[in-house]
Amino acid sequence: MTKDDTREGGCLCGAIRFRVTGPLRPVIACHCGQCRRVHSNFAAFSAVRRDGLAIVNEAAVVWYGSSPGVRRGFCGGCGASLFWDKADNDFVSVSAGALDQPSGLRVHRHIHVADKGDFYEIGDGLERLSAGQNDPWPDDPWPDGA
Repeated sequence: MTKDDTREGGCLCGAIRFRVTGPLRPVIACHCGQCRRVHSNFAAFSAVRRDGLAIVNEAAVVWYGSSPGVRRGFCGGCGASLFWDKADNDFVSVSAGALDQPSGLRVHRHIHVADKGDFYEIGDGLERLSAGQNDPWPDDPWPDGA
């Protein structure tokens, strides 16, 4: 994606639509306890620069403070998990599954694998971090050096 490319996505019931403009970070699969509970397995998040996210019907987004300085955005109607937002980052994580297909994205690495559910294995050969990593994932390959 270039700085001018635009993609769209939304929630299950259609009450929330969003647009991302600019490059998207490759997908990070998060296996932390919170993501496991919210997504029933693990969460797959991409990210966009904060100024590249436009939410249509933002009033329908319910923000939940999941950790100090971190909030998660859900649809108030259908409950779809859409966003992960750490206040001091210059990007917002966007649920890869909420993007309209084809997304063109690929999983880049797994984080918090020490907390993953005991009912599945990770067998894709990608990098695995037992805990998280420091934001904003400076070593992840953002397209066009964004």
